[in-house]
Amino acid sequence: MARITVEDCLENVANRFELVLVASKRARQLANGAATSLAWENDKPTVLALREIAEKLVGPDILNVVDEPIEEAPDAVARAKALFADVADGELIGPDADEADLGGPAAAAPADDDEV
Repeated sequence: MARITVEDCLENVANRFELVLVASKRARQLANGAATSLAWENDKPTVLALREIAEKLVGPDILNVVDEPIEEAPDAVARAKALFADVADGELIGPDADEADLGGPAAAAPADDDEV
């Protein structure tokens, strides 16, 4: 694994503050599956982002790029609705439910004391 120094990266960005912004944005992109032209070499996304900055593959212009929002929430809502489509309102069991609510032994028909 090549050792990346801040000085190597500062040759390609204006200052340390901008380096942090560029490296963190690129690391986030890499962690979310963005392609890279460098080999991963068992590096973490942050290290790979710094390597890309040091090799002038990524620069401050990355800060002007607007990332596409991840739209997983509508899918999750649709899956939840499909999962609970057959559950009527008020049928859901809350966190303070006892065994009778869950259909456990207490929910079974009560035994007559006369029959032993």
